[in-house]
Formats: sequence, C-alpha cells, structure tokens
Amino acid sequence: MPNPDSSSRLSSDVYDILRRQIVTGELRPNQPLIEVDLAEALDVSRTPVRESLRCLAHAGLVVPRKRGWAVREFTSDEIRQNAEVRMALEGYAANLAATRGSPADIAAIAAIHEQRLALRSLDEELRVQSNRDFHDSIMRASHNARLTDAIFHSGQFYFNAPIARRTVGDELAQGNADHALIVEAILRRDGAAAEQAMRAHIQRTFAVFLRVAGSVEPA
Repeated sequence: MPNPDSSSRLSSDVYDILRRQIVTGELRPNQPLIEVDLAEALDVSRTPVRESLRCLAHAGLVVPRKRGWAVREFTSDEIRQNAEVRMALEGYAANLAATRGSPADIAAIAAIHEQRLALRSLDEELRVQSNRDFHDSIMRASHNARLTDAIFHSGQFYFNAPIARRTVGDELAQGNADHALIVEAILRRDGAAAEQAMRAHIQRTFAVFLRVAGSVEPA
C-alpha cells in the first residue's frame, strides 16, 4: 500500500522543481506544460505532476490552456509590484542578517560573494546560481523562517539565464558592486545600511530587466 507521506513528499519535490524552473527562466513564459511530458522528464507518475500544476496555478505561476497548462506571462507592472515586495522583504532580511547573523553566517555571505567575483566563466547558469546562493545566504543569516518563506512565495521571477545572457560588462560589474555594498554593511553590522543597499540593488535589477526584457527571445 502506498505511503501517503511519501506521496506528499514526491508532490512537494515536483512542485519545488517546476517552480524553480519557472522563476529562474528555464521554463519560459507561455511555454506549454504537458503532464505526460513533465512526468517522463521527472521520472514520476502523472499524479504528483497534476497536483503540482494545480498548486502552481494557485501560486499564480501557471495558467490553464485548452490542452493542459502554460507558464504564465507577467506584465511589466506585475513584475514591478513583485520587485517592490522583494525590496521590502529582502531589504529587511539583509537588516536582520547584519544585526542577528552569527559570525559563521556572515563569513558564509562574504565567501559566496568572493566566489562570485572569482568566476572566470560568463556562463549564465553559473552566474544565476551564484546570485541565488548569495541571496539565500542572507536569508539564512536573518534567522527568520517566516520571512524566508514569505520571500520564497512572493518570488515570481528572479535574475535568470535569459537576463544574465544580456547583462555582461558594465551591468555585471554593477551587480557585483551592489553585492559588495551589501556585504560591507553586513560586515559592519550596520542593519540600516544593509537594508538600503539591498533595496537599491533590487530596484536597479528591475530597471535592468526592463531595459533588456524586450530583447529576450521567446522559448
């Protein structure tokens, strides 16, 4: 007899995978999501895929189509609103990281930043992952699980591969400079400065998105 707890964990795992693929741009806006294809790709039955797609629809990340589902395409105004929510939540997480983070937490943030600066490759997947690692390390250092959960569930798109592909040179340097200001404030245990630097970083990243979004090709 199947274990219901095991089934729930499987559905949760599938949801997490599909959600990550959507918010990081691996699955593109308006891309069809066919249950049988997803089940085959993830090596699961159609049941956890079906349950995950319903949860993703509830989260506003997928929409129904005549034959299944598709990744939702957000308007620029919706993405602006999302960025404003992230500015508030992640800004406060940076404040808490500076004032509440342990020495080990803060050392981890600084180490991830240095690793990102040392990247020799412009491979967009490496840049996207290192950026996510940086932001995640700050959320961990906030030691507020509810805040971290709110940030996770509010995120409907992140710095992703299609955007990373078009943000090199000066844009890449500015992103690293933003991160450096955040790290410096956290190292000084200056919560207000860390919050301000994080908010400015997310605001600037949204402005970059608007500039390059029109040139991002559809999937």
